[in-house]
Amino acid sequence: MIKELSLSVNPKQASDTFFLRPLVARKLGIAMEDIDAIVIKRRSIDARSRNIKINLGLEVYWGGEEPKKQGASFTYPDVSKKKPVIVVGAGPAGLFAALRLIELGMKPIVVERGKSVSDRKRDIAAIHRDHKVDPDSNYGFGEGGAGTFSDGKLYTRSKKRGDIRRILEVLHFHGAQDDILIDAHPHIGTNVLPRVITHIRESILDAGGEVLFNSRVVDLISKGDRLTGVELASGDRLEGEAVILATGHSARDIYELLNKKGISLEAKSFAVGVRVEHPQELIDSIQYHRASRGKYLPAAAYSFVEQVNGRGVYSFCMCPGGVIVPAATSPDEHVVNGMSPSGRNTAFANSGIVVEVRPEDLKQFGHFREFAGLQFQQKLERLSYKMAGNTQLAPGQRLVDFVEGDLSTTLPKSSFRPGNVSSPMHEWLPDMISKRLRKGFEQMGRRAKGFLTNEAMVMGVESRTSSPVRIPRDIETLEHVAAKGLFPCGEGAGYAGGIVSSAMDGERCAEQVVHLYGK
Repeated sequence: MIKELSLSVNPKQASDTFFLRPLVARKLGIAMEDIDAIVIKRRSIDARSRNIKINLGLEVYWGGEEPKKQGASFTYPDVSKKKPVIVVGAGPAGLFAALRLIELGMKPIVVERGKSVSDRKRDIAAIHRDHKVDPDSNYGFGEGGAGTFSDGKLYTRSKKRGDIRRILEVLHFHGAQDDILIDAHPHIGTNVLPRVITHIRESILDAGGEVLFNSRVVDLISKGDRLTGVELASGDRLEGEAVILATGHSARDIYELLNKKGISLEAKSFAVGVRVEHPQELIDSIQYHRASRGKYLPAAAYSFVEQVNGRGVYSFCMCPGGVIVPAATSPDEHVVNGMSPSGRNTAFANSGIVVEVRPEDLKQFGHFREFAGLQFQQKLERLSYKMAGNTQLAPGQRLVDFVEGDLSTTLPKSSFRPGNVSSPMHEWLPDMISKRLRKGFEQMGRRAKGFLTNEAMVMGVESRTSSPVRIPRDIETLEHVAAKGLFPCGEGAGYAGGIVSSAMDGERCAEQVVHLYGK
């Protein structure tokens, strides 16, 4: 027999089905020895009080019933002789678009400006070691995109945009751990993601698709009134039935290319701020209401949303047990981001704390119109680089010092491997950002006692939260509103924010390409 069951248990009981067996037997009124298997299907943490509970959804098997295999299987048919589609970008949106094209009988040709994930690791090491940023191979560009080095957070609120469970199943099929099918806030981990990304590439190649690295797009090709291909920096020209543009929010040259070709763009809201890092033990004590999280609880996360002077100030991309990394895509800029390994087992917790920026806030860049947000981002990133002595060191300031406007004479230990330099960030960040951040931190400190502390450090700048540009598309066909055959997709197009929503958008764009041009 199979029985579905919900239980609320303590962390130790949730850690192993051995501890669950007597509870399940008592709940079902059967003998423990009659239970063949207990499979955890759903798991979430309720830490609202000191008496922390783990909520579990279980499948219980007894009477000789065999447990069902976790996850789903996917078949990718041979599309080597099918109609080609050009997919620009090998991040979550591009890779999932490619897989979906294969499932629906079209051949993806994926072009990626950066390197394969294994080669990319060497360029990332050079940023840490030598402060050298390769503009085509870094934390933002390369196989897997920014998602490869972002902790692999798989939580999204974009439930109306596609099948979240399907995205998780595809990732699981390609090597992600079972836990992503269970946890309320699943994550893969930056140490596991490269293997998953490699397996996705292998699926594309095995099915007859193509994946081209070191292939930067410099022009678009039209046939009649429709975009059908791209020209690469090498001079090679690739053509197909349509172009799925999934280049991510840091590919500023692509926005410039579209503008040059007369393809319309729109300014949109985005967010800018800092990354704050605390000792993980401190965040654990705040969130779990105890001195130590103990053996059975994971590193604690947090989420804040405040309103300050008419703008949202909120946490973004929170990484428990994680590290802060240099995420610039140009040698003369400085950007920070966060990531965590699958075990979330470092001594640090970090999160972006950012301020909403709207197009009307950027009047000083008004002559750039659609590019005002990009100009604002770039100005801040170059200023941050300058404040770090033209290096990939991160400007830093103790949190209370930042709020009170004092220069930090010393800095706490940090996970940021290139290193930190003390900087008066409260002074050089724009007032509309600095003042709101300082007030926002005060409000967060009142909500979470101990959060506002000089044990924590802010680093700058956190500027790549989302694209400040949207590439407008038809709400039904997902084609660009004026450029037939062009399907703007994912974060870079302004329609997603994170791995799962980008992957869902990639699948939707692939489905529309097949619907319109696959016959």
